[in-house]
Amino acid sequence: MKAILVCTSVSHGNTKRIADLIGHVLEARVVTPDQLEPAELAGYDLVGFGSGIFLGSFHARLREFVESLPQEPRRRAFVFATSGFPEARWQPFTRPMVNLLEQKGFEVAGAFSCRAFDTYAPFKLVGGIRKHRPNGADLAAARAFGERLRARTDAGSW
Repeated sequence: MKAILVCTSVSHGNTKRIADLIGHVLEARVVTPDQLEPAELAGYDLVGFGSGIFLGSFHARLREFVESLPQEPRRRAFVFATSGFPEARWQPFTRPMVNLLEQKGFEVAGAFSCRAFDTYAPFKLVGGIRKHRPNGADLAAARAFGERLRARTDAGSW
């Protein structure tokens, strides 16, 4: 299996930590959207897309990269995110990215999110929230997510 993770991590490196951990499990490169030509994705069996969440959405740079992809049949993808707040069940912030990837021809294998240190806007005034996140439990959950993706890919059980 050949995998790659496309990650935008701009604030505190939270998402990059998660990407590096999942990438290690999948033996995958971790790149930013500007380090990759969209056509290169055709050479991968599994592509991860992740960023921090800003006002309920993935980072604009990652969204623009995915939006720029031509619509064509593709292989599998997954999404991952870090956020100061948990995903709301009635309006998950991963859903719009999953929908966009499916429109671009990907089969989306899953989504992972965890809480992370957040100093956006008003939180900066109080020194931020979730100062010790992602923590050991978050990292263990990210590793387990990567291992499940790897096991499914290795077993061909999609």
